[in-house]
Amino acid sequence: MRKSILITGASLGIIAIILGAFGAHGLKELITASSQNTFETGVRYQMYHAILLLFVGNTNLVTGKMKSLIYFLVVFGVLFFSGSIYGLATNELSSFDFKTIGFITPIGGLLFIIAWICLLISFLRIDKKKR
Repeated sequence: MRKSILITGASLGIIAIILGAFGAHGLKELITASSQNTFETGVRYQMYHAILLLFVGNTNLVTGKMKSLIYFLVVFGVLFFSGSIYGLATNELSSFDFKTIGFITPIGGLLFIIAWICLLISFLRIDKKKR
């Protein structure tokens, strides 16, 4: 699982950089400044969580079971939160109306929050393991 977490974290980081550059340059003339800011939010949160996965994959402070849970929460969080934001920000360029699935954005955000809570719980349990 460690290797999968690290590969996913690195891949999400690479994709975030590519999407960030695309948003800043390729979309500049195609979408409004407000939509560009929205797109950038998706990129930023994707990168934050790529870094989180790299940390989780490399730490011994989190159990294997909790690593797996955090991994799946983050992956689905990125898909739901950042993915829907990318769609919503570029909605005017697509024949699909991403507003119809906009409800998944906060679900992705909730998955992020739960992942961070799981990390916090892991840290709170550190001293209890040593006793």
